[in-house]
Amino acid sequence: MAPPIKNLPIGKILVENGFINEKQLEEALEKQRNTPGKMLGDIMLEMGLVSETQLAQALSIRLKVPFVDLSTAPINREAVMKIPEETARKKTVLAFAINNNRLLVATNDPINFYIFEELKVQTGMEIIPQISTKTAIEEAIGKFYSQQNVDSAVNELASEQQAAMQDAAVDESGERIDNAPIVKLVNMMAETAFRLKATDIHIEAFKTRTRIRFRMDGELVEQDMKVPIAFHNSIITRIKILGGMNIAERRIPLDGRYSMIIDGVQQDFRVSTIPCVWGEKCVIRLLSSADEKTRRITDLGMTDYNYEMYKQIIRCPNGVMLVTGPTGSGKSTTLYATLGELSQPNVNIVTVEDPVEKRIDGVNQCQINDKAGMTFAAALRSILRQDPDIIMVGEIRDGETADIAIRAAITGHFVLSTLHTNDAASTIVRLVDMGVAPYMVASSVVGIIAQRLVKLLCNECKERYTLTDEADLRLVSKTSPVDIFRPKKGGCKACRNSGYAGRTAIHEIIVTSNDIKELISAGATAEEIGEQAKKNGTRLLRDNVTEMVLAGRTTMDELVKATYTV
Repeated sequence: MAPPIKNLPIGKILVENGFINEKQLEEALEKQRNTPGKMLGDIMLEMGLVSETQLAQALSIRLKVPFVDLSTAPINREAVMKIPEETARKKTVLAFAINNNRLLVATNDPINFYIFEELKVQTGMEIIPQISTKTAIEEAIGKFYSQQNVDSAVNELASEQQAAMQDAAVDESGERIDNAPIVKLVNMMAETAFRLKATDIHIEAFKTRTRIRFRMDGELVEQDMKVPIAFHNSIITRIKILGGMNIAERRIPLDGRYSMIIDGVQQDFRVSTIPCVWGEKCVIRLLSSADEKTRRITDLGMTDYNYEMYKQIIRCPNGVMLVTGPTGSGKSTTLYATLGELSQPNVNIVTVEDPVEKRIDGVNQCQINDKAGMTFAAALRSILRQDPDIIMVGEIRDGETADIAIRAAITGHFVLSTLHTNDAASTIVRLVDMGVAPYMVASSVVGIIAQRLVKLLCNECKERYTLTDEADLRLVSKTSPVDIFRPKKGGCKACRNSGYAGRTAIHEIIVTSNDIKELISAGATAEEIGEQAKKNGTRLLRDNVTEMVLAGRTTMDELVKATYTV
């Protein structure tokens, strides 16, 4: 007689449900024998044999406890607030529904009955545990408690609005800077943006309201935060205090920076304000403060094919490597990842940036200050006397900076920088236009990376359809109809109803081999350089994004947006 499911080993259930095969199970069991005390599930996760979701589903089958997908399940706010945030985070649990005075609670440890007894006492309700993944629970905790705290702060602001008008402590502009709800609201805005993986927070004043928008996956999304316009100046002033800016100055643009610890991670914020008709507009950029050494360039979307070309460039002991693309295409992130790959204890790396966006341990980073005379060109001259091996220049903005960077490369340094051009080949022409002699460009530039960011389709709700339009088929180099994917209208809960989930970078890499150097020296056009690069194996941006469209990872809209030219 077959053993009851509850007694089946977790590995057997994973095999029977097709998540892994017998050979993979044996490998995991062998590793477990060599690491006593470690759970088999944890070992399989480390080996990449199963996902957290698959493991949770297998556990659900074994323990006969229902599995809940928090990214798609309807979550009742009233249920969430039955458990205090501190308890939810400490125990990794989330109440998500109420059913006949019974509280449905997502957990990744359904056999820890002590937790459920404690929750029963706290809530006064019967607890029904359901299995979910630790990651999904932690994400949902961050999202729902943050939103609740923001709503609470906004409600406090609204209730105090009338009092603020009459309060004698209010100054002539109607501000209450020490107002606790203001402090709470600004903090909650930052925490919510961090947990939603937003890159920017926009705070904008209009005649009757203050609008809060987050940039997520490249798109601005308005947040449901009803902030009274009377408190706009107070919010901006609070942010200025955090950013170390002049709170009395409202007539000119200002910049600042501050840090916060959110969920145990130090998050850096860059603040920019500018005066507008109804009040100052503020944009807060969330800067990645993780250790850049741990991030490989392939984690940022570079294909294996392009990575081999990229390695040829960064192996060069001297020369210039340029990363190009429009604003917001991920150039700085690529440069930081490159510094992470190059950083060694025996290498002196110095950067000149405006501003320093991410702080990297072991790298000497210099901040530009135009007012004090610390320009890119002046900083570069000084850096050359600092015995550098690798120099990173945040951006080549003028001929003088370009000339010094090129000369630094010729004298034996490896120089990294960015430039705003549309593709890799036109970068050469731009340098020559800046006044650098073609022979200097030819002898110094070792590689150029052009890149763009494209949005990825949501795997939960994307729809298959047949591409038949002749013009569109030409864009993907096809002559007959082909099946591809598009975002579902209205999306799903997993992708916040957008149809897209995340972004990745696409790259076009030119390695300046001898034949390309000869073309540069001869004053060739961007088209001629591009043609030769293609013969040498360069894959154009369009080739890279076309592969992604045909593989069902992105859409025709993204292909056009990233690569279309007249």
